[in-house]
Amino acid sequence: MDIDPAQAVDDMYRLLTSLIIPRPIGWVSTRSADGIDNLAPYSFYMGVIEAEPPVVMYSTEHRADGTLKDSARNVLETEAFGLNLVTADLVEQMDRSSESVHPGTDEFDVVGLERREATTIDVPLVAAAKATMECTLYDTMDIGDHTVIFGHIELIHVDDGLLTDGKIDVEKIDAVGRLTGSYYARLDPFKVEREWQ
Repeated sequence: MDIDPAQAVDDMYRLLTSLIIPRPIGWVSTRSADGIDNLAPYSFYMGVIEAEPPVVMYSTEHRADGTLKDSARNVLETEAFGLNLVTADLVEQMDRSSESVHPGTDEFDVVGLERREATTIDVPLVAAAKATMECTLYDTMDIGDHTVIFGHIELIHVDDGLLTDGKIDVEKIDAVGRLTGSYYARLDPFKVEREWQ
């Protein structure tokens, strides 16, 4: 099958989320200028630069009326956001936090999650998350009906239970990735030995 994106505009989300898999989940926590907390997952999320400066990004679609969703608006207002690692024990609450709710709703309360305050910025973090990143706004880019938000990583918190010999052990991270529709994936790490090195 050959697909022309120009002829498949209405199907592109389903097509891309079926092929670009698994995708990491950017579980974004923010606080509005008025002090209302927000939590929402984004599956168009990734690291952009690993150092000097360390930068991550996530893409958020505008609402049908063209306005920004709470998490994007909050970041633009406060220039700060948190990223919370989604592991299998948190997947149901993460999924519930994707529900469309009235603007200004505190998703931490809706899904019953405890929060803790970030260290370097004024945002809440998911207390149960095994790793979190505190980010400040680096830049934004509008593409079509999406805003891409770039964040500078200010501080990373990692649960000691994910460490082996003082380093993060990927085999200890029960991370969840996004597929399409209602499907998610769990990590099943394996090694490829590089004989050519």
